[in-house]
Amino acid sequence: MEYDVRTLDPNDPETPAPLLRGYLEAVNRGFHLVRADSRGEDVWLRDVRGNSARLHGAWLPAGSFGESPVPVATVTSWDGELNTGAEVIDLHMISDVTVAPSSRRQGLARRLLSADLTAAAAAGKSVAALTVSEGGIYRRFGFGPATQVSKVEVDVTRRFAFDDFSSFGRTVVLEPAELGDVPSRVFAQWHATHRGSISRPAGYSSFTHGGWDWSDQAPSKKMRAVVHLDDADEPHGYALYEHGGWGDDHTVKVRDLASVSTEGELALWDFLAGIDLTDRVTATVRPDHPLAWALTDPRCVSAKGPSDHIWVRILDVPAALAARPWSADGEVVLGVVDALGLAEGRWAVSVRDGRATVTPSDAAPQVSLDVSTLGSLYLGVVTVDTLVAVGRVRGDADALHTWAAMSDGGPVPYSLTSF
Repeated sequence: MEYDVRTLDPNDPETPAPLLRGYLEAVNRGFHLVRADSRGEDVWLRDVRGNSARLHGAWLPAGSFGESPVPVATVTSWDGELNTGAEVIDLHMISDVTVAPSSRRQGLARRLLSADLTAAAAAGKSVAALTVSEGGIYRRFGFGPATQVSKVEVDVTRRFAFDDFSSFGRTVVLEPAELGDVPSRVFAQWHATHRGSISRPAGYSSFTHGGWDWSDQAPSKKMRAVVHLDDADEPHGYALYEHGGWGDDHTVKVRDLASVSTEGELALWDFLAGIDLTDRVTATVRPDHPLAWALTDPRCVSAKGPSDHIWVRILDVPAALAARPWSADGEVVLGVVDALGLAEGRWAVSVRDGRATVTPSDAAPQVSLDVSTLGSLYLGVVTVDTLVAVGRVRGDADALHTWAAMSDGGPVPYSLTSF
């Protein structure tokens, strides 16, 4: 079947409204969400327009049975930023990858994703990223898991006590709608200083202010907010949370938490642990989260994970590698295999004083890998030796040792942003 493949521009007044509503319906259907009402449509349109998003889709051809404004496949992309640990670079962000069950295994996801990635590379983007609902799909498109998260459940009954840490400043409980620019200000400071951080799409404003919860397809009615102020009474961090209720579920679920310092993050945990009628607090945190180390009884913290979070795809090897930090001087000829051809080649990587110069090379590769593996190595979530051991990185022993010394090291990458 010849599908009608096109890209919608939500900011173009000539884009038919039924096609935009149909696109949203396809996304909600793909992620098993309830159908959006007019409020949900308005929120979604505001978000995709705020991102200047590109809405790629495939529709059944005109005149065929089942033809409608609802596409059978979608891929959404927009421009963002990534903190590589050395600098903040432009990032190609991808989301809403769906294919209707009736149109699977017809190459639609590959067609839409390949075209989108090729266009991003042509536009000068060096790195793309997405989050995934199924882990077995995206290596074939060149993506590799590049940051991780852990899910924790914290016992905040009488066992919960800090060892040496003492909270500072003060906290103020607010309605999310009263937060003003606190979430954006705190996140901007955090983003500028954390390797692996990704800028937040426009939709985060609706979420952090309680205006819309995409899971419920309605404004949030349970979420509360707390702001932590430092000793100068300036916003130092914030948390959004929901309590299980007056009944038996004495659980606080953290929906979002950010602070400009580790001490500020612990101060927010101190507040959350002290909420009345609360036995446990659950949250998604970075794998090297400090809470357990700050407690007298570290077994108060039960962790599940780490598991993959952000997946990275290298589009331009020289530009991407030049923008990340390096740990040791050295030279290696790197061979990259890429089924889409975007990053394919042999590259001479020369590192001096923590920065790399990368040029095309005619020499035989000393270290070889595929582009998805390079994506996993890019932010340092895994070591070269680990990927050598599992067969994802190959080469002669001396070159592998040099590549590991050059590539590994630095802080654990983490992103507060999901998309």
